[in-house]
Amino acid sequence: MPGNTFGKLFKITTWGESHGPAVGVVIDGCPPRLPLNEGLIQALLDRRRPGGSEASTRRKEPDQAKILSGVFEEMTTGTPILIMIQNRDADSGAYKPYANVFRPGHGDITYTAKYGIRDWRGGGRASARETVGRVAAGAVAKAFLDTENIKVSAYTLELGGIRAVQRDWEAIDQNPFFCPDREAAAEMIRRIDTIRAKGDSIGGIVEILATHVPGGLGEPVFDKLDADLAKALMSIGAIKGVEIGAGFESATKLGSENNDSITAKGFASNHAGGILAGISNGDDIVIRVAVKPIPSIQIEQKTIDSSGNAFNLSVKGRHDICAIPRINVVCEAMVSLVLVDHLLRQRAIS
Repeated sequence: MPGNTFGKLFKITTWGESHGPAVGVVIDGCPPRLPLNEGLIQALLDRRRPGGSEASTRRKEPDQAKILSGVFEEMTTGTPILIMIQNRDADSGAYKPYANVFRPGHGDITYTAKYGIRDWRGGGRASARETVGRVAAGAVAKAFLDTENIKVSAYTLELGGIRAVQRDWEAIDQNPFFCPDREAAAEMIRRIDTIRAKGDSIGGIVEILATHVPGGLGEPVFDKLDADLAKALMSIGAIKGVEIGAGFESATKLGSENNDSITAKGFASNHAGGILAGISNGDDIVIRVAVKPIPSIQIEQKTIDSSGNAFNLSVKGRHDICAIPRINVVCEAMVSLVLVDHLLRQRAIS
């Protein structure tokens, strides 16, 4: 199936299905002599692991990373890196009643239209389980970015209509939604409890911040840095929108309001979100993504089966109520992958 590989010089290919024996990633183009071990990868995978918050599925996966190639004595060798994570808690039986039913909001109907066949066990390749490989690759990318003092972090800006007002960076790791506003985080927890009781799901907004990114990254036309970042983030299943800097708000501003004045000490503001003409300008890169509600809900929905017969569907089983906060680290991973790729591309021409 094409479309499983991402990147130009730092390439990743994810593989595996939700209820297959394992998922993982192959990374090609990672420079040699980069310190790397399974512990570094595990630290990021633990943030994505099921069961970590009130909004998460009750599926319990240890998500233990195993490096099978490309690393020797905890250093990358420059050869392809293969990372495997076994699936240990898949319950395919819960999906059998829906094997011939198209679930609203899922890729069941589109996968069938494209291939004439689909893996109905947990969504197969369309499942968020695929993102495990992305996060593992993101850990490698972040290890590379660490050598350049570039930091990428993601936090919950909004969940179910509750929006963070404060930017208390110490609060992010002190609540289950990685929200920089303690009061908003407490409200988010109550909101999740209410939605769970109704058998429904909710979405939200994640903000990603990349600091110490040097100027000059990005290509001037089709491979603009913001274009590649948007593609990377939109390739995550639950994301339905991306904005950079002022984003859609810039459409309401005058040019005199939206332009970032330039001083001897740098930019006076950052409406551009760290990118001008598709090239990084040395300021912080600020991105926000819209995360849709999880489509698997207990509330009855109207749909059809593969024969076109009407069907009233209530999805049972172990599902997230919201993709946040598990999706946050996936966003971090994809942004990190793009930045590493463009760093290597910039070095190739300099």
